[in-house]
Amino acid sequence: MVELDRFTTCSSAVEYSGGDVRWGGSDRHSPVSGGVKECDVFTGKWVFDNGSYPLYNESHCPYMSDQLACHKHGRPDLGYQYWRWQPNDCNLKSVTEMWEKLRGKRLMFVGDSLNRGQWISMVCLLQSVIPANKRSMSPNAHLTVFRAEEYNASIEFLWAPLLVDSNSDDPVNHRLGDRIIRPDSTSRHLSKWENADILVFNTYLWWRQGPVKLLWSSEDNRVCEELDGVRAMELAMKTWAKWVDSNVSPLEKRVFFVTMSPTHMWSQEWNPESQGNCYNESNPIFKENYWGTGSDLQTMSIVEDILSRLGSKVTVLNITQLSEYRKDGHPSIYRKFWETLSPEQLSKPESYSDCIHWCLPGIPDVWNELLFHFLLEGYTKL
Repeated sequence: MVELDRFTTCSSAVEYSGGDVRWGGSDRHSPVSGGVKECDVFTGKWVFDNGSYPLYNESHCPYMSDQLACHKHGRPDLGYQYWRWQPNDCNLKSVTEMWEKLRGKRLMFVGDSLNRGQWISMVCLLQSVIPANKRSMSPNAHLTVFRAEEYNASIEFLWAPLLVDSNSDDPVNHRLGDRIIRPDSTSRHLSKWENADILVFNTYLWWRQGPVKLLWSSEDNRVCEELDGVRAMELAMKTWAKWVDSNVSPLEKRVFFVTMSPTHMWSQEWNPESQGNCYNESNPIFKENYWGTGSDLQTMSIVEDILSRLGSKVTVLNITQLSEYRKDGHPSIYRKFWETLSPEQLSKPESYSDCIHWCLPGIPDVWNELLFHFLLEGYTKL
């Protein structure tokens, strides 16, 4: 089987033949979501708290990404940093004890740039207690590793935006005209993630960018089948789930799946008289159960069905609803852009605002507080 890379092309493209990934899973039941019987940490509200937040200073984290460093890139308001997620029936614990939980272990985030943002958040949350000469960060690559020597621990990020093998697996050069995947193979990524102790997966937005070309592992002549993104994602998720089902024992390895991260592309969804997006938004949405069109219910249903058949082998970090409220948390124009912006774009900031990713410090810090909450509960043998 020839490995896909960014130079891979299809010799021809045909309609989807109906092929599937053979995985049935267990009977459908509720996936593990931490201590939901004691407290549903995903149901609550955002509370302004400038006494406890932010949990770190943007400029004090040497591993901060210019894509997420909103204050550095000119954001004039800092209110987005001061909101604490307050579950209705309990409090989230401080992440300060996380290193003890990670002693001797590998925590790996696997996914796209949103998962990379959560990884950077985790590194920034924890790095300050490690002496500079006892910590290190490897160069940006397919797998990037932050190491804490005195804990014999690592916090890692594996670039795998579609989870399965694809022509977009280069962490830098992945903006391609055609998106080609091997829907039945994770071989490129598997060798990197299989020995991690705690795995945090995500995938979503890359499936929302038009049709996907499928190149099955048995196909040697590069004849691709074309399929819409939602159904292609279902195939990829089944391949991932097949590995989890066959290889994960929750007492030995913890696997988390992060649900879709919302976008805030159309301000008329929260303000019918507006025609913008997240640009210039400085407060959360306070309407209970607000749900924007950037979070696709069909996709969510497919993911829920697959996760439900994995039972206790996977813990779901359901960050979607709580993040829906945070239209103020995106970089918009306050980040580094690697492409040169045209005069027309510069004259209309909404046209190039990033309403997908999240400023740091910010919302991904709360996702990591939720992750820590679940790591503290049970599975003490890990």
